[in-house]
Amino acid sequence: MELRNQQRLFLSIFFFISGFTFSTWASRIPTIKTFYGFNEAEMGTVLLAMPISSLIGLPISGWLIGRFDSRIPLAASFGINSMALACIGFAQTTPILIASMCVFAFTMRIFSISANTQSIALQKHFSKKILGAFHGLWSTGGIAGVGFCTLMVATDTSIEVHLTIVAALAFIITLFSYRFLLQQDRSSQGNKLILGKPDPYILYLGILIFFAAVCEGGMFDWSGIFFREVLNVRIFTYGYLIFMICMALARFFSDRIIDRLGMATTYLLSSILVIMGISLAVAFPTFWTSLLGFSLTGFGTAAIVPMTYALAGGSKNYSPGMAISIIATYATLGMLAGPPLIGYLAHAFGLRVSFIAFALCGLVFIPVSRLFFQHKQREDQREIPTPELV
Repeated sequence: MELRNQQRLFLSIFFFISGFTFSTWASRIPTIKTFYGFNEAEMGTVLLAMPISSLIGLPISGWLIGRFDSRIPLAASFGINSMALACIGFAQTTPILIASMCVFAFTMRIFSISANTQSIALQKHFSKKILGAFHGLWSTGGIAGVGFCTLMVATDTSIEVHLTIVAALAFIITLFSYRFLLQQDRSSQGNKLILGKPDPYILYLGILIFFAAVCEGGMFDWSGIFFREVLNVRIFTYGYLIFMICMALARFFSDRIIDRLGMATTYLLSSILVIMGISLAVAFPTFWTSLLGFSLTGFGTAAIVPMTYALAGGSKNYSPGMAISIIATYATLGMLAGPPLIGYLAHAFGLRVSFIAFALCGLVFIPVSRLFFQHKQREDQREIPTPELV
């Protein structure tokens, strides 16, 4: 097998299995909520521990990417992440649960930055776009994880056994696969965080991915509870599963869609789909209308993350690894801050009404993406050399 294709294959495996492990955790949140007897606000408070621990990893992840080839922090963080997943399953007290969740979130952040840095470096070896396919595989892994969780729930398998099986699989894959990843991709420039006035290029992208991640993270963690408590469905993973399926399908086609429509139009289309999907589920809370609404939301959120990471790689002030590290801060904060936000809103207004927050997140894509492309156009125009008068 050609070397670049081998590197792409094994990076794809990591994207797939990380989606599998993350959805394994998210699918079991209703089980954890029931076991500890948390109400929505208490569950939201517990989930809030994850973005805090994730943010602590910002300087560490940036330092790791600047000092080592991306495959080293990628493999080390994912190995620890799998062990943290198993610890979540065996936790019997709230402090141990929170500690395990913090390690899980912290290492998932480092893995995400490393994997996306690796994907952008690998993209340079291919003429066609491949970033959307990586994120499509992450979503496909999420689908497989939800499907496996559905089987575990249907057969009354304990959370300890379920999470241990997944953790062991992820750890074994890490030990075998990391050696086949791309090497020598460390950038020697642009690895330091520039303090002071924010770079508008990175700031706009950060805001876009933050709101996309609030929507994604909230759907990951609360869709199962929505189907169980609002729709009274016993197999509560249906909503999460259809959301992940539609997001995965759209991500596999996202590179073609972007080539055809352009990124600016794709952001607009994404916004419309998210607003339509959430509005349908909230306005008509039945099983089939909610399935359709979650499907549209999955299609709408699909392209945002890979598209924004790809744009981050074009930063003029930061190396791809550092740019992704900064953008991933916004993404991780949104992914992990969204669930507690929904928990507090659900406690105050009801879970059904709280989902309106996702539609508002989708609405933000329109003005912020326009501001970003206007700024990018001004930057590109400043780079065009003025012809000298002869």
